[in-house]
Amino acid sequence: MDHAELNTEQVLKRDIPWETYMTTKLISGTGLQLLRRYDNRAESYRAQLLDDDGPAYVRVFVSILRDIFKEETVEYVLALIDEMLTANPKRARLFHDKSLANEDTYEPFLRLLWKGNWFIQEKSCKILALIVSARPKAQDGVVANGEASNSKKRFTTIDDVLKALVEWLCTQLRKPSHPSRGIPTAINCLASLLKEPVVRSSFVQADGVKLLIPLISPASTQQSIQLLYETCLCLWLLSYYEPALEYLATSRTLPRLVDVVKSSTKEKVVRVIILTFRNLLSKGTFGAQMVDLGLPQIVQSLKAQAWSDEDLLEALNQLEDGLKDNIKKLSSFDKYKQEVLLGHLDWSPMHKDPLFWRDNITCFEENDFQILRVLITIMDSSNDSRALAVACFDLSQFIQHHPAGRVIVTDLKAKERVMKLMNHESAEVTKNALLCIQRLFLGAKYASFLQV
Repeated sequence: MDHAELNTEQVLKRDIPWETYMTTKLISGTGLQLLRRYDNRAESYRAQLLDDDGPAYVRVFVSILRDIFKEETVEYVLALIDEMLTANPKRARLFHDKSLANEDTYEPFLRLLWKGNWFIQEKSCKILALIVSARPKAQDGVVANGEASNSKKRFTTIDDVLKALVEWLCTQLRKPSHPSRGIPTAINCLASLLKEPVVRSSFVQADGVKLLIPLISPASTQQSIQLLYETCLCLWLLSYYEPALEYLATSRTLPRLVDVVKSSTKEKVVRVIILTFRNLLSKGTFGAQMVDLGLPQIVQSLKAQAWSDEDLLEALNQLEDGLKDNIKKLSSFDKYKQEVLLGHLDWSPMHKDPLFWRDNITCFEENDFQILRVLITIMDSSNDSRALAVACFDLSQFIQHHPAGRVIVTDLKAKERVMKLMNHESAEVTKNALLCIQRLFLGAKYASFLQV
């Protein structure tokens, strides 16, 4: 059978010749007794054995993984540990029992991450993540297992484990060992480990943040929604870590998160993205980027939906207030740009302020005349007569104040759109469409005499 497709249940059907291992002194007599008592027993019976003598079983399992290299046996013991921890994750604390102070319980799993087939790698990763997360928080620096050991040999420290795990996880994200399970396994593990400061710094140093970005895209199947959720959870955890922010600010992280939050109906996905936005809002240029991406409008739309999660509703309110504060701080052109990009055109004072047009006319050239293109799109698609009237007026102002205004507007094929609006049912729209057409035909020299 292909090792990549093995599962725990299949592996546990095997018969392992424990007696042979004792004969060859690879396991002790005590180890054999414990294994005979435990192997092929009902879950309730095993649970009792672990309650009574858990650390002794951990010692046996770890010693087998350290001393025996036969693949079928290694897979079997990993399956036993996986089954034991899946039934009760709190059992991971057994690996830190004081009686195991002289055992390097991390080393075998770290070695197997790189040496084994996919089944072995996946189980080792999952088990390591659980053991690391369950460790007691030592008061006097990090120790490997339980208490500090007096042993002369070098133990695997928590930092060793976390750095090695990050290296393996980044390798999986770059070049997965399994075509469909490599990336989900790595992301699931990262989502639980990024709470650790060492993991955050190692992950950022390994250039890991950029490996998350392609995974942020709208999802439909159950598996892809879970992967998306856990990827967003990783970004939320990274949003607390200053060195990660620079990469998040200069990559396509925000636009991708905005795309997802616009289309997602899965509450947990929306919640973790909104919490990430709330964290980033006050940092660097994130607030201005969010405003540019039309997040204020999206937040309004999300608030109108029936969410049951109170944390999400509170975060949406806080994000809305924060975005309003950001808009207040924007320059007059930034405010204008925001109004246009959101399609919320109204007769705010700047539209009819000659100083605004004179001071900001070159700003309209940004991003290949993006704002003009949006104004023309509004003329084409908006049903709001006020927005149509303001768009026509603004176009006429651009023609008047920009030295190449007529040529640029003509090149952008705006004339046909404005001509159509000459027959609009609203007098306000026809009046401003006429003004725009006159300026287009007359040019700036004569257009300045036309008054609205």
